[in-house]
Amino acid sequence: MRDVLPVLGRWYAAAVPFGLATVVGVSRSAPRDPGAAMAVGPDDEVVGSVSGGCVEGAVFELAQAVAADGEARLETFGYSDEDAFAVGLTCGGEITLLVRAVTPERDPGFGAVADAVAAGQPVTVATVTDGPAPRGAALAVWPDRTLGTLGTSGLDAAVTADARGELALGATGLRHYGPEGQRREDAVSVFLQSFAPPPRMLVFGAIDYAAAVARIGAFLGYRVTVCDARPVFATPRRFPEGVEVVAEWPHRYLRETATDERTVICVLTHDPKFDVPLLTEALRRPAAYIGAMGSRRTHADRTARLSEAGLTEGELVRLRSPVGLDLGARTPEEVAVSVAAEIVALRWGGSGAPLSATEGAVHPRRPS
Repeated sequence: MRDVLPVLGRWYAAAVPFGLATVVGVSRSAPRDPGAAMAVGPDDEVVGSVSGGCVEGAVFELAQAVAADGEARLETFGYSDEDAFAVGLTCGGEITLLVRAVTPERDPGFGAVADAVAAGQPVTVATVTDGPAPRGAALAVWPDRTLGTLGTSGLDAAVTADARGELALGATGLRHYGPEGQRREDAVSVFLQSFAPPPRMLVFGAIDYAAAVARIGAFLGYRVTVCDARPVFATPRRFPEGVEVVAEWPHRYLRETATDERTVICVLTHDPKFDVPLLTEALRRPAAYIGAMGSRRTHADRTARLSEAGLTEGELVRLRSPVGLDLGARTPEEVAVSVAAEIVALRWGGSGAPLSATEGAVHPRRPS
C-alpha cells in the first residue's frame, strides 16, 4: 500500500472513483502479506499487486465492479483441488481481500492518510471488513487525532485505542469487536493497517562495503544513515542518493539517536577504537539486528574487549559477528546481499538454508 499511495492520492485529489483491493487475511503459503494492495483507477489503469500474478485478473474485474456500484466486498481466493485451472493460488495458499470503492465522499480521510505517509508521519487506517457495521467504512488514526468513522462512537473509541497501540509497534492485522466496541465480542471484524515511519538502518564505517549495504538497505525500505568519524570518507557523493551521511564519532552519534525494535545497526569499521565504544552503546539499547564486520580473529578480540568494558553474556549474544550469512561472498555487493539475507532471516525466523533442502510452507505464517 505504501508503494501505490502516491498514485492513489492523485486519483483521490481528482475525485476519480477507484476500486481498492487490500489483503486482509492470509493462510498457508500465501505470496503477499496483509496490507498488500492493488487498485484499478481511471481508464482501467492498474497499480499494485495482491498475489504476484495468480489472481490479479479476477481482482481487476472485481475492483472495476466495486468502483462502479460502490458496494464493498470481501472475497477469498485459494487453490482449487477440483479444478487446477480455476482462479486461485497455485502455491497452495489462500488470501482474503477487502475490495472497496474510494472517493472523497466515502472515505474523507484517505487524502490526509496519503499525505501523512508521504511526509513520514505515523498513521493507522482501520477498515471494517465484516459484521454489523458498514463494510468498507474507514477510520484514520494518528497519535493525536482521528478522521472518519466506523459507524458507532463506541466502536470508534475502542478501535482508536487499539490502532494507536498497533501504530507504536508498526503492526498490521485483524481485530474483532462487538457492535459498540465491546472487547469480548467478535461480531465486527476490523483490519488495522499501520503506516509507521520506515525503520532505520544505521551503517557505521564509510567504506566501499558500506555503500553497498546502504544501497540494499534502501532497497529493502530502510531509512539509511551512514556515519564515520573521518570527514574525508563521510561524504554524500560516495553513497547512493537519499542516504544520509554523518561525519561524527560513531558512539557519540548513536548515543544521540533514537532506536527501536525495528532498527538495524551494521558496524563495518572493524577498528577497536571505533567498534568497542560503539558496540557497548548499541548492545544496551533496542534494535532488531546488530552486526559487526571482521574476521573470526577480529571477532574474538572484539568480544574480549567488550567483556572487559563490562558487557554481559546476555548483551553479547545479541551481536551477529562475523556479519552476514555464509554465501561465499567476496565483493562489496555480494557481502551486502549476505548481510541483507541475515537481516531478513532474523526478522522472519528463516533458517538461511536453501528452500530446496527444507520442507513445509515456503511462506510460513508471519507474526502480525
